[in-house]
Amino acid sequence: MNLDSRLSSVLHLLLHLMEAENAIPSEQLATAMNSNPVVVRRTMAGLRDAGLVRSEKGHGGGWRLSCDPAKTTVLDVYQALGSPRLFAVGNRHDAPTCLIEQAVNVALNDAFREAENLITTQLGTLTLSALSTDFSERIKIYAHTHKENPHAIPDQR
Repeated sequence: MNLDSRLSSVLHLLLHLMEAENAIPSEQLATAMNSNPVVVRRTMAGLRDAGLVRSEKGHGGGWRLSCDPAKTTVLDVYQALGSPRLFAVGNRHDAPTCLIEQAVNVALNDAFREAENLITTQLGTLTLSALSTDFSERIKIYAHTHKENPHAIPDQR
């Protein structure tokens, strides 16, 4: 089963943008995402449409954060991605004729809706700033035993 890791990947990229002094080109973000620049540009365009990032053209261009990290939640990012399905589990048919399957669907749909509400409520309480603070604490701990930042985006200019 393939998991949809876009939310995790995009949060990773947004934290890199928060740390960056300059715009970061799609090629460098693609390296951090283990993807390719076309996928990054397509994904970032959706985030730009939602007002989370902006693009800068020309030499030294790339992507910058355009939202307030203290006010932007993981739920905002999730919604900017089109609110992808949270669960890989689902009903066999959306509108079954079998009465047993109808009963199963009602029970599962109620459980899925309740679980989705819990998850999205939690995502709405977590800001980009909170993620960045957690990262900063982790990097301080890491720095005591290592010399380099394990997630620094390599400069490819």
